[in-house]
Amino acid sequence: MFEFIWIWAWALLPLAWLVYRFSKPVMKPAAITLPKLPAGIGQQQPNSIWRKVMMSLLWICLLGALARPVWYGDPIEVQPDHRDMLLVVDLSGSMSIEDMIIKNGESIDRLAAVKDVLAEFIEQRKGDRLGLVLFAQHAYLQTPLTFDRNTVKQQLERTVLGLIGQSTAIGEGLGIATKTFINSEAPQRVIILLSDGANTAGVIEPLEAAKLAAESNVTIYTVGVGAEEMIQKSFFGNRKVNPSQDLDERMLTKIADMTGGQYFRARNPQELEHIYQLIDQLEPINTAQQTWRPRDELFRYPLAIALMLSVIIAFMRKRRG
Repeated sequence: MFEFIWIWAWALLPLAWLVYRFSKPVMKPAAITLPKLPAGIGQQQPNSIWRKVMMSLLWICLLGALARPVWYGDPIEVQPDHRDMLLVVDLSGSMSIEDMIIKNGESIDRLAAVKDVLAEFIEQRKGDRLGLVLFAQHAYLQTPLTFDRNTVKQQLERTVLGLIGQSTAIGEGLGIATKTFINSEAPQRVIILLSDGANTAGVIEPLEAAKLAAESNVTIYTVGVGAEEMIQKSFFGNRKVNPSQDLDERMLTKIADMTGGQYFRARNPQELEHIYQLIDQLEPINTAQQTWRPRDELFRYPLAIALMLSVIIAFMRKRRG
């Protein structure tokens, strides 16, 4: 939206014409009679029309700058007391196991189920600063804390398995997430950890990372992902197996308890969705909002044009003189 903040400045528009119309004219000097004028004198009279036009434009540009034109962007809603929340997602090789049964009876892999449910959860976290940490053999900060939920969703959707190894560095993922909160001034700092295994890599133990998080007033909610049984086809026929036998539920429960959080078990996408609804209740979204609109001051453009016109007018007067 375009607007003049000091629109009253346009009331001065007739002032230049009034000064020109009613001011006392400059007296011309007495004419000097010469017996003979040089050839060509008097044949080319300076054209004052363009000078008057440029003087008028100069005055309009000066008033345009004085009126302070601004351009307002789209409204942005900001919560005065936001929450910082980091999503720590497991990308180890076991996340490719297709044991998550969706509503139509089909099986999808664990990472695909996490992406689908987590994307909706991100969309609902209006007013929170979100970030994304990924871990497998190593951990890294994929998306720093931001109010831009779409960016977090896009970064999560682009994650693929195998880029950072096949192991599970849970402690390293928690350590990087906790370190990200060092400069955070948010009154609530939350980590949601999703994993389907046990800690098998990394330079820091998960319980040591949880202790550091507790000392930093960070709450950790842990989610164990994976079905408890699935039918595995082999040369000798079908057999029932437990695809989540490597899941260290005891460790995940201990991590949550140490930081005042909770441990949840997600055996299918429906349970995973229900878990995020419970986390919404435990960490309710702040409803207090402040709205502001980014503002771009545009006075510099008419002021620059006025400066350019003044230089041209001064050059024309110098040539005439």
